[in-house]
Amino acid sequence: MRKLIAFDEETYQAIAQLSRDRMGTLQELADEAFRDLLKKHGVPVNLKDALQRSAKKKPLAAKGRYSRKHTVVTTKKASQA
Repeated sequence: MRKLIAFDEETYQAIAQLSRDRMGTLQELADEAFRDLLKKHGVPVNLKDALQRSAKKKPLAAKGRYSRKHTVVTTKKASQA
């Protein structure tokens, strides 16, 4: 799939120089940048990533029955004189 992305001249020159320094292409830099962006925001890039991510989640049954928010605290009543 092809999409058009516009850069200001200064940014384009910096990216073009980086691609030459790394002996790669602008497309390789763009692919790396967008993969990193998706990873940063927790979006799986492909099916393998999605499956690995879902396997790391604990099922609800494995969690404790009550969380700390639901802990009941009792206090002793003051004895009457």
